[in-house]
Amino acid sequence: MEKRITCFVMRQNPVVAQMNEETFQSQSLVRNIVLFDMPHGSSAWSRQLLNDLVVSDLSDYILLCLSPDRIIPGAWALERLCEIADSTGADCLYADYYDEKDGQLIPHPLIECQVGSLRNDFDFGKLLFIRFSAFIEAVQDIQQDWQYAALYALRLHLSEKGSLIHVNEFLYRAEEHDWRQSGDKIFDYVDPRNRAVQLEMEQVCTEYLKRIGAYLKPEFKTIDFSEESFPVEASVIIPVRNRVRTIEDAIRSVLNQQTNFPFNLIVIDNHSTDGTTEAIERYQSDPRLIHLIPQRTDLGIGGCWNEGIHHPQCGKFAVQLDSDDLYSSESTLQQIVDAFYQQQCAMVVGTYRMTNFKLEEISPGVIDHKEWTPENGRNNALRINGLGAPRAFYTPLIRRINFPNTSYGEDYAVGLRICREYQIGRIYDVLYLCRRWEDNSDAMLSREKMNQYNVYKDRIRTWELEARIQQNRQAL
Repeated sequence: MEKRITCFVMRQNPVVAQMNEETFQSQSLVRNIVLFDMPHGSSAWSRQLLNDLVVSDLSDYILLCLSPDRIIPGAWALERLCEIADSTGADCLYADYYDEKDGQLIPHPLIECQVGSLRNDFDFGKLLFIRFSAFIEAVQDIQQDWQYAALYALRLHLSEKGSLIHVNEFLYRAEEHDWRQSGDKIFDYVDPRNRAVQLEMEQVCTEYLKRIGAYLKPEFKTIDFSEESFPVEASVIIPVRNRVRTIEDAIRSVLNQQTNFPFNLIVIDNHSTDGTTEAIERYQSDPRLIHLIPQRTDLGIGGCWNEGIHHPQCGKFAVQLDSDDLYSSESTLQQIVDAFYQQQCAMVVGTYRMTNFKLEEISPGVIDHKEWTPENGRNNALRINGLGAPRAFYTPLIRRINFPNTSYGEDYAVGLRICREYQIGRIYDVLYLCRRWEDNSDAMLSREKMNQYNVYKDRIRTWELEARIQQNRQAL
């Protein structure tokens, strides 16, 4: 049988690397094995490293290990990848696999790489199967001397030539070394220790957006805050279902706000069954509290937000507070409204502190999203997985846009839509306490649920990417 594959094996752990080398050497299609080092960790892919991997070779394909973990191909797995690549002409493939833990095989299904799958932490698994000629061409296309983001740049260049094919078959098994819960992993990209990496990732993404015609210049529509009159200046919106342990803390956090303008609190109680409704009713004597129970029973968090922003008592600015979180001080609401006028923006996003249920700070601490800049934030928003909290909106605009009726990513969707045309203001003082506890919606997600959420956010990005390309074409 013709030997058609060169394997690139990470040598971070010499013992594991030797086992992987022996395993791949036993595969009948493997022509050559190249061991390589990652001097700055398994996520620091430099341009120099990729250049070093471009060796003179007659192989048709490369199998690139993205992890130093133990990897064992399934029966006829490499033959399967070759067959699919040969028959489709695909330049890059990745496959589902099994995580091996305590002798058990745990399915690790991946998701499709959409046009809008611009997260630099997109999960391709442990292996990439790449046509060698396409790999060389993509590496040569990388002009900047990236220290961390060269692999991200590589896959974006590959995607410009053709789609990255997801083989939804379990073709290998690997030892998983990051068994943190989903709620711990989702904040990796905002860890201050990763800031230099994130700045490089932003530059790579921005260059890609320019190449495909999706980049937006820092030119924004102006906002007119006098277009309508409102009963109050601001409304805090709290959608809630079954949060009896936390809803009163949230309500008191709002009612204790000190402002120089009138405000109210709209709580959309989505048919709670655990005593939350009764807890809310204990505050009915305060005329600022509006307790809504929707007639509809098919509303997600986004649908509840729409109930709030379209309520006739909603104020000029609609301000977010989740039902298990709190404002950090009595001046939060005042600071948010002031920011609208000072920064002349259609949406304001603040800074929050991660805490446990007792409101004690936990890692990664303060999340300030300082990767956001007025000049490029709207472009970088397509790469990152969230915009921050608390979020606040100019009500006439958010009424025109509306939230998607989902319970995940609804805030990110409207944020992307707004920043396509308008500036988003930022506040870098801590305004908000974000509790991490066992009842968080994203605390202990199954692999299937995590994939479902990621597919949806990538779909949001895909729609937004296409909208921006169309907008730029129409402006020509």
